Amino acid sequence: MLSVSKISLTQFKNYESRSFRFTSRIVGITGRNGSGKTNLLDAIYYLCFTKSYFSTTESQNVQYTMNGFRLEASLQRHLKEEKIVCTVKDGKKDIALNDEPYDKFSRHIGQFPAVMIAPDDAEIILGGSEDRRRWLDALLSQLIPGYLDHLIAYHKILQQRNSLLKAMPSMSHSPDPLLDVFDEQLVQHGVPVFEARKDFLETFVGKVQDRYDYLAGKHETVAFRYQSQLLEQPLAVLLAASRLRDKQLQRTTQGIHRDDLLFLLDEHLMKTSASQGQRKSFLFALKLAQYEAIRAHKHFSPILLLDDVFEKLDQERVSRLIALVQGPDYGQVFITDTHGDRLRAAFADNPGVIQLISMQEE
Repeated sequence: MLSVSKISLTQFKNYESRSFRFTSRIVGITGRNGSGKTNLLDAIYYLCFTKSYFSTTESQNVQYTMNGFRLEASLQRHLKEEKIVCTVKDGKKDIALNDEPYDKFSRHIGQFPAVMIAPDDAEIILGGSEDRRRWLDALLSQLIPGYLDHLIAYHKILQQRNSLLKAMPSMSHSPDPLLDVFDEQLVQHGVPVFEARKDFLETFVGKVQDRYDYLAGKHETVAFRYQSQLLEQPLAVLLAASRLRDKQLQRTTQGIHRDDLLFLLDEHLMKTSASQGQRKSFLFALKLAQYEAIRAHKHFSPILLLDDVFEKLDQERVSRLIALVQGPDYGQVFITDTHGDRLRAAFADNPGVIQLISMQEE
């Protein structure tokens, strides 16, 4: 099992300086809204992924008026204690594992797997294709060695190709050796990403179906529809055929950066047809299936971060979720809630399993 035993936050979001020690497999974090419950979960997530789950820029992670932050945690993995330290100062980020700095942050991804379930997850269903790709890429980066490296290289080359297209005559039919090179590199890195996405989704939907049936208490058919131009033709053919159009539009119109994933419930598009309760059940099923896929691949349980679940699910679904995470297949779980009594009641049958931390305590 992977677990966090202690963490220290300095100038991270609303924390000036505070440390926490975790002594139980399940940790309940209570306090009023704005007290820092979600920020504590985000600090744990940050140390696992080298980035925030919620903030898109580093400046949003720094306490107001400060110029940087520091996070440090002790974790147990395979019965061995590990130390992760992250510092961000004046826009420069450094991350070290057991006092050894990383030369590439991508080397850290997947070593300390975690799954976050948070209110913003609704965008996976309701948002644009970028939200769904981001979710899928974050999952596959933890499962497949080299996936993240291919993805990073692909987007770097894509940016260079788009910059070149902006500088070229829009109606030029003449050969361009540099575009040929970029196309070869996009194929080299894009095809493995496409194949990994396609192969994974074919088997993953069954896990989501199982979790959906459990949480909803009834069966409704869940399905995925993976949309990719590469399902129709090889990427090399697509890039060659679209070159003139790409010059006219000054951007790359074919490739894995345009992939999308549609979610269906009883053959209807979930984004437009599902009820709010069905969407919530599906999102939790999606994330719990993600957790189980990581556990099966890593042969140990990742960290599960549950933000404000009592406000998002009805009592029946909450009861099923609590019963599930107390079971032997789950490792360390962090749960936030505004009401400590509600957490105590949820684990009343097994009170010794949960540690409660109040954000009002100093």
